[in-house]
Amino acid sequence: MTAVTERVAAAPAHTGPPSPRWAGRRLAPYLFVFPAVALFAIFKLYPIGWSFWLSLFRTDGALQTFAGAANYQRLAGDPLFWTALRNTAVILLVQVPVMLALAIGLAVALNSPLLRFRGFFRLGFFMPMVTGLVAYGLLFAVLLNPQFGLVNWVLGLAGAAPVPWLTDTLWARIAIGLALTWHYTGYNAVIYLSRLQALPQDHYDAAAVDGAGAWNRFRHVTLPGLRPVILLTLVMSTIGTLQLFDEPYVMTNGGPDNSTMTLGLYLYNNGFKFFDFGYASAIGYALAVIIGILGIVQFRFLGDRS
Repeated sequence: MTAVTERVAAAPAHTGPPSPRWAGRRLAPYLFVFPAVALFAIFKLYPIGWSFWLSLFRTDGALQTFAGAANYQRLAGDPLFWTALRNTAVILLVQVPVMLALAIGLAVALNSPLLRFRGFFRLGFFMPMVTGLVAYGLLFAVLLNPQFGLVNWVLGLAGAAPVPWLTDTLWARIAIGLALTWHYTGYNAVIYLSRLQALPQDHYDAAAVDGAGAWNRFRHVTLPGLRPVILLTLVMSTIGTLQLFDEPYVMTNGGPDNSTMTLGLYLYNNGFKFFDFGYASAIGYALAVIIGILGIVQFRFLGDRS
């Protein structure tokens, strides 16, 4: 027995090349990941790099000339760019907080055990999200049409004056805000609802034992528990609003008087209406920088500080 042990211990270690089976096992994960990485590089990284290269050129018809940073300098002196940025900021600062507040209230209501047919209501409030952007934009354009829209017809039955929803600068912004709120509130409410259902009931019971009323339980238990998903939906809504295109394009085409011209629509007009792809690419990169800065600020002030 001792001799066998000594012979095994004295056997030299294998130092040759790895077997084909072992090499295949090591390469297998990379082979599975490679298609996804290749697709990401082709359809994401390449367009990002190419658009930056385009932003360094000035387009005049079919002629492209190298312009360096001229397109970015042009942004600073372009009044329509700043108008689009201001319009987008108004929607971001007014519509998004209202939408998220409504979504939180809706999620709390849908989570209440006192509500009957909760499954039906959850499905009903989420259904607008599955509607195509162009489809629901056209729907609201018809409903809010100043001449033959259903909304003004109902207002007329109630004795109210018709509202110039899509032809007045203020009401056009309100119309787009209403459309966005209708489309995305239920989606955000479902996200909040999933988080509410994961909160321990013991926290609410302990707060009730301490004498906390419904409002205090909402302030000190519900809102802190929702904080991570509030940050998530705020960042997602910020990105979506800054890229807003479909609704103003379908409902108002940026009018009246550029009051609903957004950065996304202005980028589209420069690229596919005026074929100034260099300037459109510069607008896209400026938009990406704005989104990055706002995302950092939001995570800095609303992120988990623990």
